[in-house]
Formats: sequence, C-alpha cells, structure tokens
Amino acid sequence: MSLKSVLMCWDFPHRIGCKMLERMKGAIFDLDGTLLDSMGVWRKIDEDFLGKRGYLVPEDYLKAITSMNFKGAADYTIERFGLNEHPENIMEEWFAMAIDAYTYHVQLKPYVREYLKGLRERGVKIAAATSSDARLFEPCLKHHGIYDWFDAFSVTTAVKRAKGFPDVYWNAAEKIGLSCEDCVVYEDILKGVEGAKMGGFYVVGVEDIHSSYEKEEIRSKADRYIVSFEELV
Repeated sequence: MSLKSVLMCWDFPHRIGCKMLERMKGAIFDLDGTLLDSMGVWRKIDEDFLGKRGYLVPEDYLKAITSMNFKGAADYTIERFGLNEHPENIMEEWFAMAIDAYTYHVQLKPYVREYLKGLRERGVKIAAATSSDARLFEPCLKHHGIYDWFDAFSVTTAVKRAKGFPDVYWNAAEKIGLSCEDCVVYEDILKGVEGAKMGGFYVVGVEDIHSSYEKEEIRSKADRYIVSFEELV
C-alpha cells in the first residue's frame, strides 16, 4: 500500500465528518461549557453554596449534576447532603448567585461568534439544547447580541428525560423542522454526547476544562472532537 493510500485511509473518518458538517441543515448546541464559558461560575456557586452549609465540594459532585436541570440538581443536592431545605429555595439561591454573572460577565468561548455567523450565512438552522434556565441564558445571549441567531430553544425541563437520553435533542430538531440525520449536535459533557448519539445524531465533542476528567471518553464516543471552534471556522 502506498503512503498516499495509508494517509487517505487514516484521514477517512475526518473527511466524512467534514462532509457532514458541510451538508448539515441544522446545528444543535449545548450552551454551558459548549458555547458559553460558564462552568467556572457554577463551580464557584457550588463552593459557596455548600461552604455555607459546612461542606466541601466532592470530586464527583459537578459530574453528577452537570446533565441535570435545576430541579433535578436541587433534589440530588438535598438527598446527597441530607439538607432540610426545599428544592425551590435552593433553586432561588442558585439563581440569585448566577443571574449577575450570566447577564454581564459570562463570555462566549473563542470563535463561537464567528462559527455561528458562518452557519447563519449558509442558511443552517441553529437551536440550543440545554439543561439551563431561560432566565439565565437569555440575558447572556442577548448581552452578546446572538440571541436572535437561534431559531429554537429546547430545555430539559420541557421533555421527559434529562441529558443522557435523546429527548432534548429530538425536541430541538423537531422545533426547527428537521430530522436527526440532518442535524449536528455539539456537546461538552459525556452524557450529552451519549444521549445525542443514542438519538441518531452526528455529534461533535467540544473540549472544556471543567469536563476534562471525561475528555478521553468524550473523544472516543463523539464523531468528531474539537479543542476550539477555530478548527471549524
């Protein structure tokens, strides 16, 4: 076999992936950790919230709650730490701690604006599939002037199952009127990658420092893995 043939075989999955990214009709993005550089905000909230109650943040706590919506995370936190508190009160406390950061301080990850702009220019429909709350991500996206670039938003509170299952991605695809075969999902967490793959989507794993503990698993299960959106611009 010639060197050229070897290189072509080695590069085949990458070339197939490039073709998929070129012909896609819909792009479905996770927000926190994928488009938004926001996971550090939540790490600080976890530290402050649990610290007030006399606990350090366990190593596996962020991994456990990352794929959950707010209510699920509050219920999990109450059960895990034996807190005599109502989930609604915990959620309100988290919101109060996060709203200012999301409205004014959370940044887009590098080259996100350029990549989304390019998709819009190509006529690709853009949707979000998130475990976050609209009261947080809406002001953040509006602050950066990209809220209106999204054709639809799908949140895990509106579907039956959390990330780790395809529901939120199917819902996003349905909202933009496309099948899973015509959409690419972008995710930074393992459960998100697994759920989207389960749903029949082509999946791009996006590196984030706060999910580095599962980086290799994400890389192995995603169809493509990127360190930065610069690679796709």
